[in-house]
Amino acid sequence: MAKTFKELYIAGEIPFEKIDDYSYEWGISDETCTLAEYLGLNAEEEDAWVSDSEDALWDLLDKQK
Repeated sequence: MAKTFKELYIAGEIPFEKIDDYSYEWGISDETCTLAEYLGLNAEEEDAWVSDSEDALWDLLDKQK
């Protein structure tokens, strides 16, 4: 199975800005999972992204590097 955005980002394989590409790919795909699941985000990370900002999500993910 392919790695999620979160896995690739934490591993340092892609920049955070790629989240936009992953979101777009999910939007045009036939995936039945949620966007958060597709990206590999947990509930806290999804909430930070939706309720606060991309920067809040970025901070949470950077703490996991």
